[in-house]
Amino acid sequence: MHPIVSTILQRLGLGLFTLFIVSVIIFSSLEMLPGDFGESVLGQAATEETVTAFRKELGLDKPAYLRYFEWVGSVMTGDLGTSFSGRAASGVDRSRPVVDLVAPRLWNTLFLAGMTALIAVPLALFLGITSALYRNSLYDRTVNVTTLTTISFPEFFVAYLLILFLASLWPVFPSLATVDDTTSFGQRVLKTALPALTLTLVIVAHMMRMTRAAIINLLASPYIEMALLKGSSRSEIIIKHALPNAWAPIATVIAFNLAYLVVGVVVVEVVFVYPGIGQLMVDAVTTRDIPVVQACALIFAGTYIILNLVADIIGTVTNPRLLHPR
Repeated sequence: MHPIVSTILQRLGLGLFTLFIVSVIIFSSLEMLPGDFGESVLGQAATEETVTAFRKELGLDKPAYLRYFEWVGSVMTGDLGTSFSGRAASGVDRSRPVVDLVAPRLWNTLFLAGMTALIAVPLALFLGITSALYRNSLYDRTVNVTTLTTISFPEFFVAYLLILFLASLWPVFPSLATVDDTTSFGQRVLKTALPALTLTLVIVAHMMRMTRAAIINLLASPYIEMALLKGSSRSEIIIKHALPNAWAPIATVIAFNLAYLVVGVVVVEVVFVYPGIGQLMVDAVTTRDIPVVQACALIFAGTYIILNLVADIIGTVTNPRLLHPR
């Protein structure tokens, strides 16, 4: 078997095992939370018999390990369960499938993440390449200081600064990113501009500095010196010779930051009241809607693992020693 194929299969197996471990941690963490959903819904005045009957209706009376295997089995068939929201002691069940709650919110989060990636990734690559090209110049130092400044601020602080300057003092963009199914594409882009800009300012420094460091590290290689002796220009050396060999670390940091765009948008979604999956998870934690919390956490974990697997595979494929084994 070719080394690349065996390495990819090993990474996929490791990813599935990691996802299994994460699912156990998610379920166990929710089990260890204080309080009880039945008591929180029925109130303190409810009798013990009423709480017991309500827990039995929800399936919370079963042992934890049985509920875990039932949950995992349902997830493997595409069933994320039924939301606890809408259930009441009166017996009227207005709950909805978790998939119906998560799907539109996940689409909103992926739209915001995709819009941010379209801005942040090309910008980070451009700044990283040009900073390496003009290393130690005023431009290089300015870019480094600016990106380090933006990354040192918390997301909510950057968000409030953008709201202050671009929505209040100079009303260029709307301060709230409230979108729904009826929002047109143009309005959706306009309303998600400030959240996307906030995320861009937060993540662009990681990708820019990794791109710059990877290229500068390769500039001391013998084949780069040979290209210089042959009369190649500095920009040609970086773009044609250094950049292709720097894709492995660059792809890794891009994958980490793309995973953050999906996993770490909770604060940004809350600040801008954006109806994404992060906001849904916060609301579900508040109402103790366990199936929704489990689904959101599993989606976050799966996204992070998948993007890291993609980064590993790109790093493997771009490795000449694996592409051309002896």
